[in-house]
Amino acid sequence: MRNHLQGQTSPYLLQHAKNPVDWYPWGQAAFEKAAAEDKPVFLSIGYSTCHWCHVMAHESFEDQEIAEILNQFFVSIKVDKEERPDIDSIYMAVCQAFTGGGGWPTSIFMTAGQKPFFAGTYFPKTARYGSIGLKELLLAVQDKWQNDRKALLHSANEIVDMINNRQPHPSDTDETLPERAVELYQQSFDERWGGFGPAPKFPTPHNLLFLMQHAQKHHDGNALQMAEKTLRQMYRGGIFDHIGYGFCRYSTDAYYLVPHFEKMLYDNALLILAYCRAYEMTGQPLYRQVAEKTASYLLSEMTSADGGFYSAQDADSDGEEGKYYVFTPEEIRNVLGDGGGAAFSAYYGITDRGNFEGKSIPNLLHAADFTDQFDKHLPALRHYRKTRTALHTDDKILTSWNSLMIAALCFLYRISQNSAYLQAAKRTRQFIEKNLCDGDALYVSWRNGQRNENGFLDDYACYIFALLSLYDVSFDRAYLFRAEELTQKAIRTFFDHNSGGFYLSGKENETLIFRPKESYDGAVPSGNSLMAYNLVRLNHLNLDEKTNEILQKQLYFMSGEAKEYPAGYAMFLMALSDYLEPPEIITVSRSHEDDDLKELPFVVSSSSIVRISDVEDGRYPLLNGQTAFYVCQNHSCLPPVTKQGFYEKYRVTREGEPLI
Repeated sequence: MRNHLQGQTSPYLLQHAKNPVDWYPWGQAAFEKAAAEDKPVFLSIGYSTCHWCHVMAHESFEDQEIAEILNQFFVSIKVDKEERPDIDSIYMAVCQAFTGGGGWPTSIFMTAGQKPFFAGTYFPKTARYGSIGLKELLLAVQDKWQNDRKALLHSANEIVDMINNRQPHPSDTDETLPERAVELYQQSFDERWGGFGPAPKFPTPHNLLFLMQHAQKHHDGNALQMAEKTLRQMYRGGIFDHIGYGFCRYSTDAYYLVPHFEKMLYDNALLILAYCRAYEMTGQPLYRQVAEKTASYLLSEMTSADGGFYSAQDADSDGEEGKYYVFTPEEIRNVLGDGGGAAFSAYYGITDRGNFEGKSIPNLLHAADFTDQFDKHLPALRHYRKTRTALHTDDKILTSWNSLMIAALCFLYRISQNSAYLQAAKRTRQFIEKNLCDGDALYVSWRNGQRNENGFLDDYACYIFALLSLYDVSFDRAYLFRAEELTQKAIRTFFDHNSGGFYLSGKENETLIFRPKESYDGAVPSGNSLMAYNLVRLNHLNLDEKTNEILQKQLYFMSGEAKEYPAGYAMFLMALSDYLEPPEIITVSRSHEDDDLKELPFVVSSSSIVRISDVEDGRYPLLNGQTAFYVCQNHSCLPPVTKQGFYEKYRVTREGEPLI
């Protein structure tokens, strides 16, 4: 069988290119066909490493009976949510309006005019799990379409009107939001196992970054303890791959033992940031080691020859979830020998009984302490695991997620002083500039030599964040100028000057049934939260007055969004905190003879703002002809000091030295 997905670049769409379902990619051809043939549209949204997407595909989309129903009565469209976040955002909101929840695969029934009239997520082929079967649902929708279409269209119009008429509620910048968020985290914190709320538990590293920022600013040991407990438990559990490194997407249980086994680039990038911050604050070497292990996985298994990072690795192998990751004691003994295998299994909790469907996920939940004595065995087990079965890798390279990885590598360079991480960050930045940029225009993704779709807000927000991270560890103002250029482009393209906030899709993107403004921080920080963070950071680095007006509107917009549940807006709260309580600002007036600041990132905290001043500026004179450092905080400034004096007085945490 061949359908209209042949020739697409998305790995997800190509997974369905040989289905008997006559899939179309999103586009004019599909909607024109639906209108001409007077058929409803069935829209299925997912991504290539999604377990339940695979299940629904195998049960229904590879099934001839289901395909015949879809082909006869519907026009079917497949969308990769990672390439089209605008479509995903709109119809996920629709799904949540219909069902009270959401997830992938997302299943939408709509008109040729793109108006949805029914939505859900996974449907089995026939009724089970308390859910209607897809076969019964398709036939019911077809009957309703033919015999009671007015009711369906009324539902469609109501849903579109409801979402379109949602009004933002800008608010004055509320200084209580960070404290209220900390209280909410405390209420949901799992003191025994770490994390927040019941299972499933997602990493949400930006929540931990906020708690650590709050701990540093307010000497709040309790906030730091919540972050540290969570970071240590995630590493102990099976959510961390102790054989090949890197974190899985989330834990299905409360104690981080059994993960959903897919690995996502964004999770691992953000977790590197969180573990680096924990190391910087506490000096505990474990956190640096976890960050470096995670980076080693990404650099060895998830990096293209040109320096871009792939998107994800699948949860399934040979049709079984987690098969790639689990072991029996016998397998370990066969690879490592009886003595070494027994000790390894004892340390990593690999037992005859198993902890996942009769086999064992390696973990350290019951280990008394951490040791590196078994690291020598890991290469052999990695090799064995790869020969036993294989993982599918989504080799699509996304601008937004690669940008988060650039920021992670910059932070890792800061705490490790290993220049290889900075070189990797610069290489990824060069990949983006070469393949995913055209002047000040960004694109969403790149695969097989092709870039796809004009960039959305998240692409700009994440890449600006990456450029500011590169500036923070290099003090090369070319990164700062590029960040400012793209910030102006994002304002022109996405900003709502009337109500504040940035739209997800901009003037260069396809016009859909409405333009969402995503503000809530989910698995990744929202584009609006990141833009607030970027604007505050740029404000400290001498943002111009016109852009400062945008910052004020953005803070008002996000304060209104966050006031009902501030714990869901951690990245914005970090921005708000830095706006209300500016971090230490260091202005460096550099002499022409002394342009070497390569040691500075290892001296100052990551929370500090470093501004480079031209001597010709005149506002920050040299000190006896030498480079001068001006340090200001809490609206007061210290007398300037030379580089030697500054380096002796100011330095970030070293191993074993707590910051607070």
